[in-house]
Amino acid sequence: MTRLHTSFVLGYHGCSVEVGKRVVNGEPMDASDHAYDWLGPGIYFWESDPARAWEWADRKVSRGDFEVPCVVGAAIDFGNCLDLMVRENLLKLEEAYLSFSALIQSSGGKLKMPTNQRSRDMDEDYLLRFLDCAVVKHLHLAYEKEKKKIDTVRGLFIEGDRLYPGSNFRKKTHIQIAVRSRDCIKGLFQVPRP
Repeated sequence: MTRLHTSFVLGYHGCSVEVGKRVVNGEPMDASDHAYDWLGPGIYFWESDPARAWEWADRKVSRGDFEVPCVVGAAIDFGNCLDLMVRENLLKLEEAYLSFSALIQSSGGKLKMPTNQRSRDMDEDYLLRFLDCAVVKHLHLAYEKEKKKIDTVRGLFIEGDRLYPGSNFRKKTHIQIAVRSRDCIKGLFQVPRP
């Protein structure tokens, strides 16, 4: 884990206007804990990208998840961060995969290795990250056994169509943060639509 970051970063969370108002007024934010969450359990934020948070909230409205979108901004202190853009942390995650794989193999078929899956036919990004989530959770457990904790997890995700022909830049590439320790959220504010 690393504490190589500056003191704070701004993160943006898309939600319903009801949830947005409640959390800005002091209610704790709910953490996501789906088996497909890219960075494992936590409160998810787009780092430094309010427009991406608005896109996500608008998509939730179009799916009928809620009626009025909102984006909440947060000042986040990374604390003990599993930053998956730092070599040493990538190596730790690779070791966690090897340990998790050995656990699956030793189960004699009782446990199955999860796989990342497409969320729809056209999804080339395998957005349902069952394997990645399981490996991150396995790493959390290993740290907890050593009486250590991971406060935040940070990762770069290359996502979406190519920005232009022949490019490796993608239209929805972003940095995401999963905050596991609510103490790392130092302040919240409502973000106006751009």
